[in-house]
Amino acid sequence: MTTIKDGEFTATIYKLIKESHYNEAIHILNAQLQKHTKSRAALSLLGYCYYHIQDFSNAADCYEQLTQLHPEVEDYKLYYAQSLYKSGAFPEATKATFALDNSSNHTKMLKLQSCIKYCEEDYSAAKSLLEQLPQDDPDYIYNLGCLLYQDGKYEDACKKFMSALQVLGYVPALSYNVALCHYSLKNYDQALKHIGEIIDHGIRQHPELSVGMATEGIDVHSVGNTLVLQQTALIEAFNLKAAIDYQLKKLKEAQEALTDMPPRAEEELDPVTLHNQALVNMDTKPSEGFEKMAFLLQQASFPPVTFGNLLLLYCKHEYFDLAADVLAENAHLTYKFLSPYMYEFLDALLTCQTAPEEAFRKFDEMNAKLTEQLRKLSKQLQESRLARDDEAQKKTLAEYDLMHEKYIVVLMAQAKIYWNRENFQMVEKIFRKSMDVCNEYDTWKLNVAHVLFMQNKYQEANGLYESIVKKHYDNVEQCNIQECPCKCKPSILNVSAVVLANLCVSYIMTSQNEAAEELMRKIEKEEEQISYDDPDKKVFHLCIVNLVIGTLYCAKGNYDFGISRVIKSLEPYNKKLGTDTWFYAKRCFLSLLENMSKHMVMLRDAVVQECIQFLEHCEVYGREVPAMIEQPLEESPVHIGKNTVTYEARLVKALFYEVIGWNK
Repeated sequence: MTTIKDGEFTATIYKLIKESHYNEAIHILNAQLQKHTKSRAALSLLGYCYYHIQDFSNAADCYEQLTQLHPEVEDYKLYYAQSLYKSGAFPEATKATFALDNSSNHTKMLKLQSCIKYCEEDYSAAKSLLEQLPQDDPDYIYNLGCLLYQDGKYEDACKKFMSALQVLGYVPALSYNVALCHYSLKNYDQALKHIGEIIDHGIRQHPELSVGMATEGIDVHSVGNTLVLQQTALIEAFNLKAAIDYQLKKLKEAQEALTDMPPRAEEELDPVTLHNQALVNMDTKPSEGFEKMAFLLQQASFPPVTFGNLLLLYCKHEYFDLAADVLAENAHLTYKFLSPYMYEFLDALLTCQTAPEEAFRKFDEMNAKLTEQLRKLSKQLQESRLARDDEAQKKTLAEYDLMHEKYIVVLMAQAKIYWNRENFQMVEKIFRKSMDVCNEYDTWKLNVAHVLFMQNKYQEANGLYESIVKKHYDNVEQCNIQECPCKCKPSILNVSAVVLANLCVSYIMTSQNEAAEELMRKIEKEEEQISYDDPDKKVFHLCIVNLVIGTLYCAKGNYDFGISRVIKSLEPYNKKLGTDTWFYAKRCFLSLLENMSKHMVMLRDAVVQECIQFLEHCEVYGREVPAMIEQPLEESPVHIGKNTVTYEARLVKALFYEVIGWNK
């Protein structure tokens, strides 16, 4: 710390505070306080600085000393109570508010007590205290909106927040609350409109917060958790934007929303940001995601969805023991954070591991309840249509879609019990039972198609696969107008590569080779368009389709054609060699080697030479490509040098040499 000249101490401190260099001011003030332990000026400024960097515990300590040293100053009592409230020490804050019970601070006391009760989830007490305020007070309107929101009355809450905005003018936190109401009502366009306003306002008013710079790859320092950052509501806005993008399955946009927010060090992140980071990056950084969620669960407060999300993610990655442990260790959180539907679903899912028949019965009971609710909602929907009540129709339709989503989830979990046993006839029977409820939904069609495909019922599978694929079929080069809506239709590459591959195989197995070739030309055309727009982007759809067809021929014993197809599908290697494509390719080669070692297959020398050359290419281009995706919580991870396509390609090549006798 640079030495401050005599007579410049006060000017230096106020300059640092004016420029928001609170940490430097705290450093100087703490040194001063060691010399003069009861300095009113030092304690007051120190409390102010701590409050502005949101270190509310230390701010409360400063103001507590000031209330004892100067009990006649009412403001110190108010700041002390506020700091305790902000630090989460609600019982102490409530006690501190009673010192404010005088004519000048009575209204402030009521407001603060109401906020404390709200945070303690004692909503009736919060409302009772709030009703003692004048009804034209903007804070009354604002806080009443919060209580209405908590009660699930999102439309009424939104009206209150809009009224407060008209009285107070533009306040980012209020605008965020309006956006949150629209989000809860699933009015995502309106929510995004208000989020956009908050972000634009924050960028204009506070360019020093470095919004969007981290996404651009610019190295920026943490802006810290300052009061200015809190007042802009930027963190909340970006988190809500990420939540909307995640709900709309726009994962890349959700990730960008989280990197666009003002940069902070990991230890400075709030629980909501930490939870959202874990969730949106779970596909690429699962170990980190699990670690963050488990950490949040150990804290005094965390986002309510954390508990359910952690359990579902453990189940998704098949860590059922861990999910059961978390559920058992946090039984007190079950009733608070899990809906009856979620608890019943998780209970049945965990029961699958030890008693699948019992789990099947539990899923059956759940589906019976959900079917009954769907029938009731369907009847309500018909009544609202007859009555031409658009509002009721819209509301009932949203409820029906939500209920149907729950039904599908339970149905798929139930069917998976028999799928895992490869009892595909039983899986088909389960799906057929739900036809009247699900036959218009793509998820159901897709899974029925998979089951039919596994039973070699290719003709029936064709119809279901086609109904999904055709929606994405005619969308390229329909016109030359750049802004034409037809350019925005979903691409065929949005369909899973395995679905396209299964459809091609079904065409081949039902002697519809022309249809298979047309579909492949379509995929190739769209991949070429993507390569033209973004030459470095890897697209694997056509490659996987060819790999699956090659695998089909290998399975039928035609290795000459099958292996050649597999090899050609991975060209060019720098764009087509990936973890998934290598997985399909090596299965064919290992099957070939097994049959060659048993002298069941003889290959021409030219094909053998082609295989060796292919594996050598894989060695060259596979150095940075993982051979398999490791489980996120693996206790003994694979050696980094062994988990590459290069390593496995060398192993397969060595096996080739051994089988054909080239190493002798």
